[in-house]
Amino acid sequence: MDLSILIAGVDEAGRGPLAGPVVVAAVILDPTRPIHGLNDSKKLSESARNRLAPLIRAQALCFHIEVVSRVEIDRHNILQATLRGMARALRALLPVPELALIDGNTLPPNLHCAARAIVQGDALEPAISAASILAKVERDRLMVALDERYPGYGFARHKGYPTPDHLAALTRLGPCDEHRRSFAPVRMLCIPDLL
Repeated sequence: MDLSILIAGVDEAGRGPLAGPVVVAAVILDPTRPIHGLNDSKKLSESARNRLAPLIRAQALCFHIEVVSRVEIDRHNILQATLRGMARALRALLPVPELALIDGNTLPPNLHCAARAIVQGDALEPAISAASILAKVERDRLMVALDERYPGYGFARHKGYPTPDHLAALTRLGPCDEHRRSFAPVRMLCIPDLL
């Protein structure tokens, strides 16, 4: 990879859960300040992610974290909402990247720089790994806060993913404001007027 151009890594956390936002991060790493231990956030322990996230924030040339709300997810569908969040995160970076490396197989439309989608890029490209870590740490923090706001669902434990515990709580309590109405397990429990 050419280190003379500004390369942004972009990744998200939270596409699969039934509740909460999708969090997207875009990061331009400083090639003169390498960060050791970067990897796909899913392959790192929580303590490793929590150790690396402040380093990334401190040593990157720039970063931006974009929170895509449950409402936007339900309005546009999960893929389109995620792509919109990725485009916003990239637009917020200063300096402006010359190339965006995006985890996955789909590029957001109308980007202001060249871009390449990389399947499993969060394990292959350090900038995407850094974005993966920032997105995951921020989303986990938000889900712990939602657990306090909506007790009984267990958001701090399962982070909104469709675990047996979460599905049981959803059936028992019904959806809260942060449950994604466009996701089938939630949709089946919703009264149509509340969508």
